[in-house]
Amino acid sequence: MYKVLIGTTVKQDPDILEAYLDSLKRLQAKDNPISYCFIDDNDDPKSSSLLSAFATEHDAVILPSEAADTYQKDEHTHYWTEALIWKVAALKNKIISYAIEQKMDYIFFIDSDIVLHPATLEQLLASQKDIISCVFWTQWQPGTQALPQVWLRDEYEQFIHHRGESLSDGERAERHQEFLEQMRKPGIYEVGGLGACTLISSEALYKGVHFGEIPNLSFWGEDRHFCIRAAALGIPLYVDTHYPAFHLYRQTDLAKLPAFRWEHNWPGYNRRSTEETRNTLTLSMIVKNESGRFLERSLRSALPAVNQAIIIDDHSTDNTIAICQNLCKEYNVPLKLIENPQSEFSNEVQLRKQQWQETIATHPDWILNLDADEVLDSVFLIEKDQLLNQAGLDLYSFRLYDFWDEEHYREDQYWQAHRFYRPFLLRYQPAFPYEWRETPVHCGRFPENIFQLPNSISTIRIKHFGWARAEDRLRKYERYRQQDPEAIYGQKEQYESILDPNPNLIKWMEVSSFER
Repeated sequence: MYKVLIGTTVKQDPDILEAYLDSLKRLQAKDNPISYCFIDDNDDPKSSSLLSAFATEHDAVILPSEAADTYQKDEHTHYWTEALIWKVAALKNKIISYAIEQKMDYIFFIDSDIVLHPATLEQLLASQKDIISCVFWTQWQPGTQALPQVWLRDEYEQFIHHRGESLSDGERAERHQEFLEQMRKPGIYEVGGLGACTLISSEALYKGVHFGEIPNLSFWGEDRHFCIRAAALGIPLYVDTHYPAFHLYRQTDLAKLPAFRWEHNWPGYNRRSTEETRNTLTLSMIVKNESGRFLERSLRSALPAVNQAIIIDDHSTDNTIAICQNLCKEYNVPLKLIENPQSEFSNEVQLRKQQWQETIATHPDWILNLDADEVLDSVFLIEKDQLLNQAGLDLYSFRLYDFWDEEHYREDQYWQAHRFYRPFLLRYQPAFPYEWRETPVHCGRFPENIFQLPNSISTIRIKHFGWARAEDRLRKYERYRQQDPEAIYGQKEQYESILDPNPNLIKWMEVSSFER
């Protein structure tokens, strides 16, 4: 049986702090008694109230912060100053002193934006290591690769590099990838640096490890000084990768937490759990006079995979609305149908904004944005869970094939859409500052800055039948001539190629999920 003190300095947004405290409540400890010591450095009174309520319920000690300061963070990154770093270091050392006074066997420092798997503490204690961190992964800058918080040498070097060894850029990249792959495999590995989620034994504390500055060391950050001091004292550092923690580095990360729990088989979120624990999918679509065209085919491709549908009817004069209602009823998919009293299609960006606002008003997890002449690959239904129930990505792009008849798609100088990937599947992040391309045509189906979110491509394919009939091609040609006569928003040569009597066509071939 070990006496464990959990603690950290807390300056946190209330919703992130609430998730952090909830994970502490869920920690499994067997017969190991847990105590808590926090330093309340919050600016938000609601955060202080949350911390106080937790302390009352769990008999935790809350120590006051010694000085006010400004700590800034946003959806891009966190902004640390030297003064802030050494203030935090001093406060951590204050908690260490408290742990020694209380004769604790271990102290577990957990930053207040870390969410732990319930089995984490028992796993770390079982390792019998004097200093060991639980791994977590962070995208330190938007759109960059997620990296673990541990490293091998110097400030944040994550590849094996022997002293005096000369490496090419390719060799560095290869070794870095090997390290990342190792960090994704369950195990316990020796590292050169760690932090933010670290269990420290009393033996290490009595030997003198702490977070104070080493005056003749220029490395940035109190964790680096802690790790170098530990190494100098002969205490090896380890990371445990069995139960990765989740880092709520940004407000937008809160939306990913359920998927992370499901992905990593948390209790109540394992792969055998009910559908309600998984991310939901919302179909978003604009329709107008689609009767006798491709709407039914499009909806039948998507409705089996979605949990709800948001459809804007842009003033149809046929039975388009009835088609939507009947098919959603057939597939038992809740439908939110908005009927525009007059068409907004002449200014596409306003129509797309309306579609977006109506969709996000339903608080979706993921959004599948299809047009009424686009047919979703049948493989999507098989791969849906894997795409939606992961925490690393917020956007997937698919390839779109422009069909020129029922069985052939076009490929030539001006028609190569299928060689590129376009966004179709987006995780809605309420805190992200979405921005639109303000053009009356070619504005995009999603806000234009979504590629700042972590994104990837998928082998899912989309059949686009908007060009598959001669009358549709002529109608679109005339529309572009009227709305964009100077080809400001598009390419004049492509506009003219719409009516090419002899386009190059390629027969469509179905591909199974296994073949991909």
